[in-house]
Amino acid sequence: MAASDLRDEPVLVDVTDSTTVYGGRVWNIRRDAFTYGGGSIVREYVDHTGAVAIFALDEQDRALLIQQYRHPVRVRDWEIPAGLLDIPGEDPLEAAKRELAEEADLTATEWHVLSDFFTSPGGSDEAIRIYLARGLAPAAETFERTEEEADIEVRWVPLDELVDAVLARQVQNPSLVIAALAADAARSRDWSTLGEADAAWPGRSRPVGAPAE
Repeated sequence: MAASDLRDEPVLVDVTDSTTVYGGRVWNIRRDAFTYGGGSIVREYVDHTGAVAIFALDEQDRALLIQQYRHPVRVRDWEIPAGLLDIPGEDPLEAAKRELAEEADLTATEWHVLSDFFTSPGGSDEAIRIYLARGLAPAAETFERTEEEADIEVRWVPLDELVDAVLARQVQNPSLVIAALAADAARSRDWSTLGEADAAWPGRSRPVGAPAE
């Protein structure tokens, strides 16, 4: 199989029932019944809004990282700026620009798609798009940060050093890991693999066939 033929394949299944079994503060738990492979299957999964993440790279090939507390794993992990797509109708690129300003007090003049991925396709429909942001400058205003973001630490890390940390398993945030490795690979190909900032995002358009609740 040629690399150009290697791609995920969307499938439209017959969803016979779809119910929100738990409504959370940020996301829900959904139970679907559907037919597949000649049988009836029931699965529960996190019903997620989707998110965007931003790999901000300066002219010295340094990446902007933030460190903040993540309660489920009890770790202050190193991440890249990111946020939920929880504003109805908001364009993902505009959401990325907003998150970069809110979490890092930065703007960017150059935007490209670096990578798309599903965080946990066996248990969540969350899709994340990572943008590469360059042409960085301070934002016109700064934002007050509360809760887990109140003690965010910001650090600029050379891309080569960041890749070393990923390969040494010193950092484990998936958006950061994917972004670092994708950026390193893209740089080695003179950035020819980047997508346009408004590129189609099939992973966020999950086919649904559920009846109304």
